[in-house]
Amino acid sequence: MKKIVVTIPVEDRHKEYFEKIGDGSAFVYTSPSAVTGEDIRDAEIIIGNVEPGLLKEAENLKWIQLNSAGSDNYCIPGVLKPGVILTNATGAYGLAISEYMVGMSFLLQNKFYRYCRNQADHQWKDEGDVTSVWGSATLVVGLGDIGGEYAKRMKALGSYTIGVRRTPGEKPEYLDEIYTTDSLDELLPRADFVALSLPNSPSTYHIMDERRLGLMKPGAYLLNVGRGSAIDGDALCRALKEGHLGGCGVDVTDPEPLPGDHPLWDAPRMVITPHISGQYHLKETFERIVRIAGENLEKFLDGDADGMRNLVDFGTGYRKR
Repeated sequence: MKKIVVTIPVEDRHKEYFEKIGDGSAFVYTSPSAVTGEDIRDAEIIIGNVEPGLLKEAENLKWIQLNSAGSDNYCIPGVLKPGVILTNATGAYGLAISEYMVGMSFLLQNKFYRYCRNQADHQWKDEGDVTSVWGSATLVVGLGDIGGEYAKRMKALGSYTIGVRRTPGEKPEYLDEIYTTDSLDELLPRADFVALSLPNSPSTYHIMDERRLGLMKPGAYLLNVGRGSAIDGDALCRALKEGHLGGCGVDVTDPEPLPGDHPLWDAPRMVITPHISGQYHLKETFERIVRIAGENLEKFLDGDADGMRNLVDFGTGYRKR
């Protein structure tokens, strides 16, 4: 009898769904904060994130299905034993996070953040000129589910969309142009919006450093929903203070949580949210995670590991397909 530990906050209907697929398996329902080494010691399957350091206790683990799209903390050598299958939740977050990104784009270009501050200060004040998504150019760096969904929405709103991905691939309909990362320097001066949706890896660390921030079009907007380490925070502060960027909106920072005395809090035209664009704030996000986990559970139990969704490449931290 296989033991399956589930750490995501399932309701009874979700339990029935999993237990129908895994008929005959022993299910243990817990949470990331409550799960113990004893809970997972003899588990063959874990559905949901657990503290990576705890996984050394999982002596019989064969597969872990993450409830996050990011999987870098689980790809560190020694976290998982050789042969353990790792799948992530790519495909669950594109809806919520892409809508967050569109909202952030509107907020920055229409200076809504200034009007919110004026309202708090009881000031009736015109903040001047704005820009439009229509007729703009949007550069999306990272074309997974999240980046792709944002590009679709921006194109529908009238923006010219350019995509950057790690490896060559066919151009989807929602992009006007597609390139690999080695073309980033030539593309940055063309973009009115630069959106990052990248995992944490050596190749993405400070991909937007001082030099590349300087290459951005004056007045352009920068968004980051992947990992905070993709942007050099000190260089970003300087670019904003010098007036080079029209604004920046981030849902991720480095470090995270961002310390209260960090200069980014007070940088002009900076909007920060505390890593909330995904999570389960949109209920459909959670439903998608459950469906991904259920489909993969069925594949795994049928012995079709190669057919599972979102298999992660430990060397890159990206999903294989």
